[in-house]
Amino acid sequence: MTDAVHPVLLTHEGPHGVAIYARDLADAVRGISPSEVGSCDLSRLDELAPGTPVHVQFTDRLWGSSPEGAARVLAGVARRHPLSVTLHDVPQASDGARNLPRRRAAYAAVARAATKVAVNSEHERALLVEEQVWDDEATVIALPVPAVVGGGGDREGGLGGGERPVPDGSVGVLGYFYPGKGHDEALEAAVEAGAGRLTVLGRASDGHADELDAFVRRAASTGVHVEVTGWLDDDAMAARCRAVSVPVIAHRHVSASGSLVSWIGWGRRPLCVENRYVDEMARLRPGTLTPVREDRLADAVRTALDVPGSTWHDIERMPMARADVAAAYLRWWAGDAA
Repeated sequence: MTDAVHPVLLTHEGPHGVAIYARDLADAVRGISPSEVGSCDLSRLDELAPGTPVHVQFTDRLWGSSPEGAARVLAGVARRHPLSVTLHDVPQASDGARNLPRRRAAYAAVARAATKVAVNSEHERALLVEEQVWDDEATVIALPVPAVVGGGGDREGGLGGGERPVPDGSVGVLGYFYPGKGHDEALEAAVEAGAGRLTVLGRASDGHADELDAFVRRAASTGVHVEVTGWLDDDAMAARCRAVSVPVIAHRHVSASGSLVSWIGWGRRPLCVENRYVDEMARLRPGTLTPVREDRLADAVRTALDVPGSTWHDIERMPMARADVAAAYLRWWAGDAA
């Protein structure tokens, strides 16, 4: 059994948002403590000596083809290694009657197998209890505002230094397309506000390409042209997200939002449909988002089209930037308050 204080950080290859975050966090942590913290791609896990502590960023969709399969993979890891875990995409009612019990059981099994459990928001910690997943200790370490790329600058936890582009007239929704992501709500608001364009900043989530095609056709029938950017590299995505007129977040399935911190990192102040998570993030980073009642989203889109400056912030440094989050993890692993 190793006496290491800090775990080896397990990472995945590929474009999944949680996989990207795990790799970025590993880089950030090693940037602070390069001699004490290592990382290891999951494909090389067998190279680690049994008993080596490891940390994983867990969402069932990343770790298996089913919730049950993902839980089995983590159980296997935990049999060989003391395991700390950050839970993402916490189970909740919007998973539906079939998937909620399966995801609840999987996440509960992962939490029981771990020596330490973290989530990315107070909202998620409450969900763990409300959904009967985990009622023991869970530490909150927020998702970081990432270092800015592609905006004419590269600032830690703040906006890019370039000129603001000319607004392109579109309502923008960032991230994979899937039911409940907020595209339908954004389209309805765009129609009511008189916006003729909507930009899907990303591609369809696996298995949802047909639904995206249907969404594009449905939008066209209302007079709204939808552009789907597909996958873009960091610089290109930053440029497109800085160009849209109105960034919107209207998720129905709310856990913690990488889309939100990305918008903020690019200097944008998105319209966010109010919920417990949005309210928490507004308190954490005042002035970086605009909470909106769901029934007032169209009015807010109309105002944002008329006042483009309202969709930007000028905050260059804010709580829980990338280095702050890395330091919080180091304290947590060492047994101090995160």
